Amino acid sequence: MGFASWYDETILPKVVSFGCGSEDLDRLRHQVVPLAKGAVFELGCGGGFNQQHYDSEQVTSFSGIDPNGSLLAAARERAAERGWEADIREGKGENIPFSDGAFDTVVCTYTLCSVDNPERVLSEMRRVLKPGGRLLFLEHGKAPDPGPAKWQRRIEPVWKRLAGNCHLTREVGGSIRKAGFEIEPIGQTYFEKAPRWAGWMEWGAARRAGA
Repeated sequence: MGFASWYDETILPKVVSFGCGSEDLDRLRHQVVPLAKGAVFELGCGGGFNQQHYDSEQVTSFSGIDPNGSLLAAARERAAERGWEADIREGKGENIPFSDGAFDTVVCTYTLCSVDNPERVLSEMRRVLKPGGRLLFLEHGKAPDPGPAKWQRRIEPVWKRLAGNCHLTREVGGSIRKAGFEIEPIGQTYFEKAPRWAGWMEWGAARRAGA
């Protein structure tokens, strides 16, 4: 096993759990995830960080994928604790293994930053949504202010290697709109407990344009 493979399988899950599992981020998740209804698909479900925030009375089925197999055990364990018959698979967002219009809600939190092709992933999420279904998102990305944005560009090459391909300079709301979604009122702020180059957050709900 090479160093990169060892890091991805051994160290990266700990980095993700530490970075994405904090109580402060949970408070942001709680503004988005409980809105999920019906048949739910979660992109980047590894670790199961969102599962405590779902309203079980509103969710009729749960499916999800994550490219890191080392994180899926925790996701399956947390789903079992909730009594869900969950379909959780290893996979990438560029090729979501579910049929067109299969879901009422797609949930994506802190995931678009690390995918290989965000345009393709957004297209796939749009594909699997039913007409009238909603994409619920909570992401960090490109800061709107010149100072933090400059540091994002400088730090990103090293940051990507350490944080599982996490990008700092990707647009959030703009990318979602370009992918054919209409965004409902969006929340956005700098996360107080992170440096500004890492802390620009955007969240909200979006529907397929014209649906």
